[in-house]
Amino acid sequence: MRLAMALAVFAFLVMTPAMTPAMAQTEEPPWQAVVTGQIEAFRSGDGAAALEFAGAGFRARYSDPALFYADILRSGYRPIVESRSHSFGEATQVSDTAVLQVVRFVGPDLGLYEALYQLADEPDAGWRVQGVMLRRDAGVGI
Repeated sequence: MRLAMALAVFAFLVMTPAMTPAMAQTEEPPWQAVVTGQIEAFRSGDGAAALEFAGAGFRARYSDPALFYADILRSGYRPIVESRSHSFGEATQVSDTAVLQVVRFVGPDLGLYEALYQLADEPDAGWRVQGVMLRRDAGVGI
């Protein structure tokens, strides 16, 4: 899983400079609604709803949404769960069914954070979050 995520991050970093204005989205891509839905579910403390936006691997592993929610907090994702706001950065469509999406957050401490979401278009489920890498940025949110 870590190797796959590392390769995805590498692909994102390699492909981002190659994006042209013609590749820019004029309307919100469908995976952004999934990311926003999961973030809003986390913010409201709704582990069941947040888990519904997660990939099949997460849904198979967690039969208890409360455990999923608790594990997310324990794993260092509190800046997402308790974020004050989020906005979308660049996205790279790695394939027809895989996307890397940058999301920026203002955390509960007013710190700035950046996350790289890995999403997949799963058969019979649509776009789902496969994993997230989070890092703190310099600066303070307003």
